[in-house]
Amino acid sequence: MTDTEPAATRVLRPPVGYRLAASVRALTFTPYDPCARFVGGTFWWATRTPDGPATLALRPSAGELLAEGYGPGAEHVVARADAIAGLHDDLTGFAELAGAHPLVARLAREHRGLRMPRTGQVFPRLLRVVFEQKVTVKEAYRAYAATVRHFREPAPGPSPSLLLPPEAAAVAATPYWVFHPFGVEQRRADTLRRAAALADRLERSADAADATRRLTAIGGIGPWTAAEVVRVAYGDPDAVSVGDYHVPNTVAWALAGEPRGDDARMLALLEPFRGHRGRVCLLLGAAGIGAPKYGPRAPIRSFARY
Repeated sequence: MTDTEPAATRVLRPPVGYRLAASVRALTFTPYDPCARFVGGTFWWATRTPDGPATLALRPSAGELLAEGYGPGAEHVVARADAIAGLHDDLTGFAELAGAHPLVARLAREHRGLRMPRTGQVFPRLLRVVFEQKVTVKEAYRAYAATVRHFREPAPGPSPSLLLPPEAAAVAATPYWVFHPFGVEQRRADTLRRAAALADRLERSADAADATRRLTAIGGIGPWTAAEVVRVAYGDPDAVSVGDYHVPNTVAWALAGEPRGDDARMLALLEPFRGHRGRVCLLLGAAGIGAPKYGPRAPIRSFARY
């Protein structure tokens, strides 16, 4: 078998109305992400597994989803393809909670095909999120893409431009000055290197709550970063990005008609949806809802705290 042929395959049967692109969007930074992208309707995702490097391809076909795995870790990623695609997302009880607010109820119906992925991997997500701390999306993506290309390792499979995320041990051993040309100041570089040195411990977290405790014990990682990580690594539907630059205003505007809100107000408005508070924020983002802007247009920032 050649590297251009899948080493493992599996047919998944998503629910009616399932939307692949919307569901796995959280796994891509931009359409040009070197580790994950759509090509011709197929989603390609490069990763590292306990069995070695792997690439997962998810191909929609006649209402089904074909999962194909490439590389030494092919069996590992294909066995977890349904979770990665969001098909293990548990919506139990959400319809009843959504009914507490007419907008949320409507969005839950309109975006019922949007599911939350669960990768089971902490460090690859953390790599991206640390770069997003307190900078614009453009600056964060530049740092992330430059870092992946610095450690350049081609992903297995037929997609020649796909790269593997860097190994945590390699990142931990890299001095700060290597990241500086990528636009990463010493604070974020040191945070990333500290986290990389503890990556094995982070990956052994029992669940989202345990991972949050371990993450926030690392200098430079706060509740915002932890929530952004566990929402994807563990598919946590309740993870709220406290300290975000935009989300409190969005929640206040969408749920109460208030153009501005702080973290306390956001959490109060989300409390009726406890268990799915992060899902409500995700739905507001998917619908393109945002608070009105006042004064000179500010640069769009990524989720801006730590």
